[in-house]
Amino acid sequence: MPDAVSDTPSIPTTYATTQVDRGDQMGKDTFLKLLVAQMRYQDPSKPVDSSQMIAQTATFTQVEKLEQIAATSATALILQEHAAAGAMVGRQVTYTDSTGVAVTGLVSSVRLASGDSEAIAVVDGQQVQVGRITTISTPTPSSGTSSSAAS
Repeated sequence: MPDAVSDTPSIPTTYATTQVDRGDQMGKDTFLKLLVAQMRYQDPSKPVDSSQMIAQTATFTQVEKLEQIAATSATALILQEHAAAGAMVGRQVTYTDSTGVAVTGLVSSVRLASGDSEAIAVVDGQQVQVGRITTISTPTPSSGTSSSAAS
């Protein structure tokens, strides 16, 4: 199975990621290291206030839970994209081809996105990036062939 569509020009695509690496933000590992260092080097004659310790522990727990929510949301987004792509099979779609012409046809199958590749729909034998599809509709009994084939 080919990884890329060979008959169409390369189209830059962007994908949502579950993590953003920024140098100005503290991660949970850094936060935990700071918390341990604070406990290790605290003055025994002036221990950390228990309410501060609870607040810091609560903050750490919130960071972990937010990361779990982000991971769950990313998984849900992928599942939603797969369901939407699968629902296109048997539908009539209109897409813009590489020359800018609108073409209508019937989706016979969909190859789901994986890694850096975009989902591909097979429309009347042509592989079309799902991002090029502009309209999805239920086929009418008289529409079974591509409008570009009639031209």
